[in-house]
Amino acid sequence: MALAALSVSWLTSPLSIVILFSVVIGLLMIVLFGYTSNQKAIGIAKDQLKAQLLAVRLFQDQLHVVMGSYGRILRGTGRYLKLAFMPLLYVIVPITFLIVQLDRYLGSTPVSANAPFLLSVHTSPASQNDVSVELPPEIVMTAPPVHIPADNEVVWRLTGTKDGKFEVKVASGAESAVKSLSVGSDLPRISPVRIRGKFWERIFSSAEPALPDSSPIESIAVTYPERTIDIFGYEMNWIWLFFILSMIAGFIFKELLGIKV
Repeated sequence: MALAALSVSWLTSPLSIVILFSVVIGLLMIVLFGYTSNQKAIGIAKDQLKAQLLAVRLFQDQLHVVMGSYGRILRGTGRYLKLAFMPLLYVIVPITFLIVQLDRYLGSTPVSANAPFLLSVHTSPASQNDVSVELPPEIVMTAPPVHIPADNEVVWRLTGTKDGKFEVKVASGAESAVKSLSVGSDLPRISPVRIRGKFWERIFSSAEPALPDSSPIESIAVTYPERTIDIFGYEMNWIWLFFILSMIAGFIFKELLGIKV
């Protein structure tokens, strides 16, 4: 029973999720590249580059041959990049979207119960002194709010007394908005900030709907701890680990499937 529980715990750990995700994405990258690229043309372009590199080594004492080979290497590199550009685009766009979504779970940890954290609210200049928060019973304020006039910001220090997903209500005049808040130690979907407008920033940094355009509240943010993954005693951000493992998996599957990259 204990062994089964340990196995389930490991399978749902951030490290195992990153390993599995990296292997799957490495395979999908190679298959998608092979399906969308002209494999025959890429093979010819790579062979021509190898031939010119070999000519540089064999005829390094003949300047005119070497210079001609370098020119053909530059042209061949441009030809190869042209052949690889669209397949790489087909691979990068969906993978970027997947990374953004997975970062909601692996990029940060929930705030720990009974540990202090900060709630920051940016407002329009005229509304800074008219901001208040309404907290659920499980979230308590541990210090008076701090106003930062230069940044049009108000900051509260809070503490969660119980694990769970909660909502904090922020009001400014007649307008109000809620911000999600995760307390605990599991793998919830975390949104560090809720933003007004700024479509592209919201796509990459927020998992919540945009604040209303008419609201004087520009953003509501929670300071979640950054998650790191322990690899043989070295703490690493999950995205760096993902890129390393997915590249290794990609090269392995490239050889196994005979796909030219």
